[in-house]
Amino acid sequence: MKRYINNYSRSIMAGILLFAASSCKKDYTDPSGPSTDNAFNTPNALTDVAVGLQNWYTANRTGNVYTKIAAASLLTGETYVVNAGNTDENQLYLGGTNVQNTNTIVTGLWTVSNKIIFDANNVLSHVDAVVADKSYASGLIAYTSIWKALAIGDMAEFWEQIPDTTGTNVPFITNTAGYAKAIAIINNALAAISANAVSSTFTKNIPAGIDLQNTLYALKARYALFAGDYTTALAAANAVTLSTTSTYNYNALTTNPIFTLVTSTNNIYQVTDSTMSLPAGLRPDTDDKRYPFYVTISSSPRFRIKGFYNAVSQAIPVYLPGEITLIKAECYARQHDVANGLIELNKVVTKTASQDAFGVGAGLQPVVAATESELLDLIYKHRRIELFMGGLALEDERRFGRPTTERKRSYFPYPFVERNDNTNTPTDPSF
Repeated sequence: MKRYINNYSRSIMAGILLFAASSCKKDYTDPSGPSTDNAFNTPNALTDVAVGLQNWYTANRTGNVYTKIAAASLLTGETYVVNAGNTDENQLYLGGTNVQNTNTIVTGLWTVSNKIIFDANNVLSHVDAVVADKSYASGLIAYTSIWKALAIGDMAEFWEQIPDTTGTNVPFITNTAGYAKAIAIINNALAAISANAVSSTFTKNIPAGIDLQNTLYALKARYALFAGDYTTALAAANAVTLSTTSTYNYNALTTNPIFTLVTSTNNIYQVTDSTMSLPAGLRPDTDDKRYPFYVTISSSPRFRIKGFYNAVSQAIPVYLPGEITLIKAECYARQHDVANGLIELNKVVTKTASQDAFGVGAGLQPVVAATESELLDLIYKHRRIELFMGGLALEDERRFGRPTTERKRSYFPYPFVERNDNTNTPTDPSF
């Protein structure tokens, strides 16, 4: 029986309120749902829970897709708040100490990420005992691991330290250790699908859009880069097939959250201006075709969101081919190989829309960099343009050592839903 992500959408808003209110107990089970024994005792039941992870991640204002894109774009100036009555988004736009521990975007990203990790742990711990078909099991492990790795990676992008696991009074680890934990989860999944190819029976039971193997390698490359493990990041990036897409798919019932809440209403936030939030010297070239891909010109406001947030059922990429190529460029640059780094960078700079699986193409002439420092500046510039409003800008600003004046905060404060129950919760960062 095919399972669709819509099956879970009706309860998401109620669910996030429930979990946010009760998360001090670190009990992420739904009291109105089936018992743990019933939820994890058959392959179909495990698959249902795994598909639920995708919906938690992608659903409307409560899911990580919305919260991380809103947070990263507002904190780095890619977007600004149109209506200050949207208190939580406005706190992020103002930045600094205005971002409160009770902010619903901060709390939502934290709570939903922990919910995903909790449920993913339950699925993964039951697979061997419940699923006899190894090819079905490998697909379930891979699919579940993607959401768990994303949830851990998202927390590591926005918090200086993250919980080592879910539970009561758990210890914290650095965000770099969090990236390493996500990579370990991905490695386990890659080993599973290498040992037993994923069966078509499994892929028919999950929503279309996610390419399991390429997504695992892409996320491994991303998080290894963020952790400073350039050898691992480069090898993983080289394993990604750039012509294969992986997307969060939407439809008339489960809609693209940025379009539904932001683009179509023009009531929460919008693109700031034509600079794409970059300082002088790093701004888009006049002929850069990615600017009109991501930004449309209107009368009021003049600059409006476009890109992957322009229609109710438009799919959102899990990663872009350009991100993978730019990971290669950065890995070479940080290992002092300017020549190969420049070759990879120019693949993105000169790429046309027709050469890209998602139609993202700058169409520019090759750039030149004489030094490692110059190359890294250009890689940063083209990451920010190529991956505009992709939720990665805050990590990029920190990693490239950009001035703090170019962002509103470096890390989130820790939500009270964690601090009130966990004595190990670190002190809030000052910025």
